[in-house]
Amino acid sequence: MLSLSTATLLPGLLLFALGALLLIGGDSAGSLLKALPRSVGAAVVCFGGAAVWFLYNVLHLSQADFGDQKKPLFVGFAVVAALSFRYAPDFLAVRGLAALTLLGGWPLLMAAYMQYDKPQRLFMVTAVYLAVALAIWLGAQPWRLRDWLAWLFAQPARARIVGGLLGGYGLLLVVVAFTY
Repeated sequence: MLSLSTATLLPGLLLFALGALLLIGGDSAGSLLKALPRSVGAAVVCFGGAAVWFLYNVLHLSQADFGDQKKPLFVGFAVVAALSFRYAPDFLAVRGLAALTLLGGWPLLMAAYMQYDKPQRLFMVTAVYLAVALAIWLGAQPWRLRDWLAWLFAQPARARIVGGLLGGYGLLLVVVAFTY
């Protein structure tokens, strides 16, 4: 289980890195990010990583959570994940990124659970809930990320503004992580 400091530091560093990439990355960052939604390599990393993490969770289900059905569930989900690369390859990287966000949100939120004496935790919790909502939306409509990235990089100032906002919030989370 993550400590609240670590659970706040990790998204802070991630947002800061993404913000820095957008802020100073220029055209190379734009072309890299615009290629992400349909990238086979990103699909293998993101969707494959999400599938492995999800299958790990299936193997560790308790008796109350379909514990008697671990093997059939594991095999079924593993087959679906493997067949996704063959029969549903479009925007698989976006779906994998959405799944990783959903899976990663749980330990972060659990670190802040019942920590009412630390109100600054809400900076992290708010960011995680926004990321989870965005992940659900993009998981259902992954082409929206492609469209948004095209809009974002249509004018260089947009990417710098979004990068500054993400980097600034990431820096805020990094500072907050050391206040617990």
